[in-house]
Amino acid sequence: MAQITILGLGPGDAGLLTRQAWEVLQQVDVLYLRTAIHPTVAALPPQLELRAFDALYESAGAFGEVYEQIAAELVDRAAAGEVLVYAVPGHPLVAEATTQRLLAHARTRGLSTRVVAGLSFIEPVCAALALDPLEHGLQLLDALDLIPTRPLQPPHQGDTSAPTLALAHGEPGHAALPAWADLHGHGPYTAPLLPFPLVPSRPALICQIYNRRIASEVKLSLMERYPADHPVSLVRAAGVAGAEQVWVVPLHELDHQARLDHLTCAYLPALAPLADLRGPDGLSYVVARLLGPGGCPWDREQTHQSLRPELLEEAHEVLEALDAGDTDELAEELGDVLLNVLMHAEIARQAGEFDQGDVYAHIAAKLIRRHPHVFGDIRVGGSDEVLANWDAIKQAERAAGGKAPRGIFDGIPAGLPALAAAQETIRKAAKAGFDSDDIQWIWDKLHEEIDEIRRAAFEEPHDNAKTRAQRVEEELGDLLLASVKLSYQLEADAESALRAAGAKFRRRFVRVQQLAQAQGHELLRLGSSELEALWRQAKHQL
Repeated sequence: MAQITILGLGPGDAGLLTRQAWEVLQQVDVLYLRTAIHPTVAALPPQLELRAFDALYESAGAFGEVYEQIAAELVDRAAAGEVLVYAVPGHPLVAEATTQRLLAHARTRGLSTRVVAGLSFIEPVCAALALDPLEHGLQLLDALDLIPTRPLQPPHQGDTSAPTLALAHGEPGHAALPAWADLHGHGPYTAPLLPFPLVPSRPALICQIYNRRIASEVKLSLMERYPADHPVSLVRAAGVAGAEQVWVVPLHELDHQARLDHLTCAYLPALAPLADLRGPDGLSYVVARLLGPGGCPWDREQTHQSLRPELLEEAHEVLEALDAGDTDELAEELGDVLLNVLMHAEIARQAGEFDQGDVYAHIAAKLIRRHPHVFGDIRVGGSDEVLANWDAIKQAERAAGGKAPRGIFDGIPAGLPALAAAQETIRKAAKAGFDSDDIQWIWDKLHEEIDEIRRAAFEEPHDNAKTRAQRVEEELGDLLLASVKLSYQLEADAESALRAAGAKFRRRFVRVQQLAQAQGHELLRLGSSELEALWRQAKHQL
């Protein structure tokens, strides 16, 4: 006989205990149980001395601690010469964390093990739902895997005890640095559920929904991807004669149920592709349909080049939403930008150029490479060092790819709007050393450029090589570039400043029109002094 035998008690009905398991139970005097809260326990052979580990759930801080303590104690006993049998609900190798830990510890200690199979909860649940798990690719998940911050509460305690929070730590990095939410006053930070553990387009079976608190956490996580009214089939005591129950509730009522216990699981039918609206797969499906056979005539006519104006327009609408501080509008406009990205990716896929996976891979790999202070062992002192490392890594990437080092102004897109291009030009020049802390130099330069515009506009040129308009345009460009330099020195964004000024002018001009109309005037008939008076009035009001 093996030094450690791990035995499955089945789903809960004593009649479903396997013959092999029953024979093992008849041969021993002591039986170790992960939990005695299981219907089959009452029907075990009467000669057994039962030793359950339920008390550990009361004292441990996390489920992992419970499982480790169980495995360690059993291995220590076996190493001391005890030949023992350890029984768990269901099948020892299905949704039973202690089994894997126990087997690993036993291998380390050189102890022999044996697994006596039991009927898992999956078969009776599928029978209760008349479900073939392979027909549509059934997913199996522990409810606790849907909770980013896992509460520890023993399944036999109901809803009465307060949970202990076991926080999972993320990737390596500056652990002491606050998250964005905390840094910007939107804390406390809550971790996203990434990667999302379910594919909504396939059915899912979620076990261990053992009380309303767990059900509430599961509901909130599922509603990140599933509609609130998505039907959920709850199955309790599957396979237990006289106790099995199946009922259907909308997802948003999952935590309203009073019949939840350690024998309860939830079945989620698959979402139709057009109903999977809260994840990337649904939108990818929509775009593929639009550009596929029988798709939209307009969409199928598009090319990478024809979509350029669309992308530019949507990007500007994102900026408009940002300027307005309208987060609902921002969410919608970001979706429009994302649509453009997916349209380009699908066009490229059909053309054999690249696909969505390449887009994801390029940006994800780049971010990982260029953030060694987050995903590696590099330590940085602040944002300036991060930016310096970023540029150094970019240059190393170019060298590794056999490309010549970039010039100072390489990388400024030719199609970038003039003001944005000017800001990048000034920024890159400053990084290369063309910078000064003496802001008076900028003021002097601004006055110099204003004087040169005045001369270009009103004085006769020394030569006739350029027209007056050409001279004014050239000097005006110098003045605008000097203004951008001033904004850089003052750590202000010239693009945002000009956009805000334009919006302010429009608001005030509309008010001037309203004031003139209220006084019975037409703007075109007003003199400059009258217009100036209306403008001052509008400026005072706005």
